[in-house]
Amino acid sequence: MPRRTATMLASTLMLIALLCAGVIIPVPYAEMSPGPTVNTLGEHDGEPVLQISGRKTYATTGNLNMTTVRVTSADYRMNLVEAVYGWLAHDNKVVPHDTLYPDGKTEEQSTQENAEEFSQSQESAKVAALEELDIPVKSWVIVSTVVKDSPAEGKLHAGDVIKSVDGTAVKAPEDVAKLVTKHKPGEDVDFLIVPAKAQAAAEKANRTATETDKVTITTAKSDDSGEERAIVGISAGTDHTFPFTIDIKLADVGGPSAGLMFALGIYDKLTPGNLTGGRFVAGTGTIDDEGKVGPIGGIEMKTVGARDKGAEYFLTPKDNCDAAAKDTPDGLTLVKVDTIDDALGALKDIRSGDTADLPKCTTKG
Repeated sequence: MPRRTATMLASTLMLIALLCAGVIIPVPYAEMSPGPTVNTLGEHDGEPVLQISGRKTYATTGNLNMTTVRVTSADYRMNLVEAVYGWLAHDNKVVPHDTLYPDGKTEEQSTQENAEEFSQSQESAKVAALEELDIPVKSWVIVSTVVKDSPAEGKLHAGDVIKSVDGTAVKAPEDVAKLVTKHKPGEDVDFLIVPAKAQAAAEKANRTATETDKVTITTAKSDDSGEERAIVGISAGTDHTFPFTIDIKLADVGGPSAGLMFALGIYDKLTPGNLTGGRFVAGTGTIDDEGKVGPIGGIEMKTVGARDKGAEYFLTPKDNCDAAAKDTPDGLTLVKVDTIDDALGALKDIRSGDTADLPKCTTKG
């Protein structure tokens, strides 16, 4: 066989071997891409996304779209060819697998966590919208989760209302940890609670729960700290009672990033006129009970998904502005927001057409 022919054959075989290896060998990466975007003022799967009863609502026009990111599953392992293609694709992003699924988190665990965050974001969106409208919302501190095999297991339960710790009234979730950590590990701490069942029964009957229990728990030392920090093994959260019913109907979505857009949609439906002036506005951002907007992941994917659906303006959390502005889709204006008040102010300018002074995202933030 001539030397040139042999060399070409060897090179071809080597190339085939490399391609086969690229297809077969998994790499520790995952892919993010633009996901669905849904108008919070419209319908999804044949029913309104926001359903409000017991309060007058108003017709709305335009779009206030929440945005999502599609990710590969925890169990899926990309091969080298897919990773290279993802790196080269403009609208996709390849990231280390542990970025999306840290500490070996399973698909089921990730889905459960995202569902819990989504549920909490809905609650905060309702509170933020109603507080903005000066509509009172009753709130109280509850046991959010109980750690397995912790001192609190079997003594406190998810949904228990925490009235006080060691006789000191609890007004916010962070009060609980502050009061518990005043103790040393091995010391007793006293909780005054309304049991979850009693609270649920009182809410159903539209009355204030009066049944209380005193629960004494011996603290333990935290496993994640070299310090002598006392814990009981719970996380505290906030629950609310709303003066009317607000349901958010949106399946197969997780995480907290739709909070801002849900809050704006609720506000729009409860006020005359409309927030957008008929324009197509999309956005993202977490929101807390006070209306503070927080950053999210996958901002570049969300702006692409929004623009592909026709969005003209994108409400962008302040802390995501730098990343979003580095590759803004043509025809999309990124509007920087830090609170629900910022978003409402920007929407006022958008519907009036006076957009010259909108706080826009730039690469300098």
